[in-house]
Amino acid sequence: MLDFSTTELNEIAVHKVDNKANDEDLICAKSLLFVDDAINQLLKKYFLTPFKKDDYFVFHHETDLNLNEVYHYLSEIFEDPDRFYINSVNLAKHLYEKAEHPKIKGGEFYVTFFQSCVVDGEVCEAIGLFKSENKDTYIKVFNQQDAFEVSADNGVNINKLDKGCIVFNTEKDKGYKLVFIDNTNKGAGNEAHYWKDAFLQIKQREDNFYHTSNFLDLCKTFVDEHLEEVVVASKHDQIIIKENAFKYFEEKEVFNIEEFQNEALAEPIVIEAFNDYKNTFFQTREIETFDEFDISDKAVKKAQKQFKSILKLDKNFHIYIHGRHDLMEKGYDEDQRMNYYKLYFLKEE
Repeated sequence: MLDFSTTELNEIAVHKVDNKANDEDLICAKSLLFVDDAINQLLKKYFLTPFKKDDYFVFHHETDLNLNEVYHYLSEIFEDPDRFYINSVNLAKHLYEKAEHPKIKGGEFYVTFFQSCVVDGEVCEAIGLFKSENKDTYIKVFNQQDAFEVSADNGVNINKLDKGCIVFNTEKDKGYKLVFIDNTNKGAGNEAHYWKDAFLQIKQREDNFYHTSNFLDLCKTFVDEHLEEVVVASKHDQIIIKENAFKYFEEKEVFNIEEFQNEALAEPIVIEAFNDYKNTFFQTREIETFDEFDISDKAVKKAQKQFKSILKLDKNFHIYIHGRHDLMEKGYDEDQRMNYYKLYFLKEE
């Protein structure tokens, strides 16, 4: 859980990081930014408000975590706060070097130092990395000699943070605990990986949320994309299996692979196919899997929409199923030459 109610914004460095691929400039400030209390509060709101979910990530590197540039520079700041400014410049240079795609937008790059952040009950320092890329047009209306005049200006909307990352000074040996957002590049192009993969080099933290999310994703993908290759299963049958899988995660506190297979999958042929698919699924995504872990309620709630029981019949009907599958019958009408479902109910509501 994240709590910024007592957080203080102590240091701010701002640099202009444009697109290296387009031969644009990198302009580093000569000193830190000093603001009054009112602006400090506005900036704190701008930086912290978007971070509401404790979906944690960590820094990583293929060979040595210390070779991750951002991890290295932030570690120096945490160890010696007097090195905040010089490492803010190093971070800006690193970000500039990673602007290798012509569609990457330039903008202001902020490095901030926070105190009294509360993460999962632990009070700690944090460093924020933020980039503003988009400008909004603002209208100013002001009184001029008993009349009103209007002017326009461009600026940053403090309610729309483009890119951000907050790194908490905890679990250093595991790559720190951090949260991040990228609201400008959500596509599949190379520019979409600029902030998360090229600059930060982060991956999801391997905790109970991570394991629960991955197994739920596995279950859904297996039923939607692979089950029909194994057994003759109608869409209704697929819904039942997905419901049983999700029900297991809703009701249990600890995941156990054998128990899950027996309760949610039941049929030996389905269990065997699931195990084969599971191995391929995790190997392809380079995910380490465990046969037992504590189930994360947050991950279950987040995946709930993906497991809605909706039976789509051509383009004419959607049947939302909330339970009692025994009150549904499927058949085939020879005269109409069409499939049908028969539904039993007591009254219309």
